[in-house]
Amino acid sequence: MSRSFFETADDALRGFLPPALRGFDSYRTGRNLKVWYGAQNREHYEVQFVSGSGLEVGFHAEHRDPERNEEVLAHLLRKEKTWRKALGRQPEAGAFLGRQSAWRRISEVWDGDGLTDDAAVEAAERLGAYIQTLEPLRRRARLSAPRR
Repeated sequence: MSRSFFETADDALRGFLPPALRGFDSYRTGRNLKVWYGAQNREHYEVQFVSGSGLEVGFHAEHRDPERNEEVLAHLLRKEKTWRKALGRQPEAGAFLGRQSAWRRISEVWDGDGLTDDAAVEAAERLGAYIQTLEPLRRRARLSAPRR
C-alpha cells in the first residue's frame, strides 16, 4: 500500500462530514492518516495499517501521561450507549494495538487484503462516522472540564 491510499481517504473524508467538522488538521504517510481538531493532536482519529494486513479505523488517545489516556477513554465509555447506537458492535475500546501500552483506543480492524481506492473511500466514510459520533462527546467534555 502506498501514500496514495491515505491521500484518497483524506480527500474523501471531508465529503462525509458536515460543514462544522470539516475544519480538521491531518497528517498522512504511507502507513496512516491522522485527523485532529484544535492545537492538541494527542487525541485523534486515525486510519492506519496494523500488523499483518490489517487496517485500523477509529479514535486514539496518545498522551504521554497514561492517566490522561485513561480519563479520555473513561469519559467516552460513560457515553458508550450513545456511540454504540451510531457505530455498532464493531468498535473495541481499550489498549492500543501497538507497542505503546499506555495509549488507548476505540477502533475496529478490517482485513486489509486487496485495499483499493474504493476501500480508501469506505475507510474515510467509517472514519467520518467515528468523528461525527465521538467528536461532539469530546467537545462537551472539554467545555465542562475544570481548568488545569
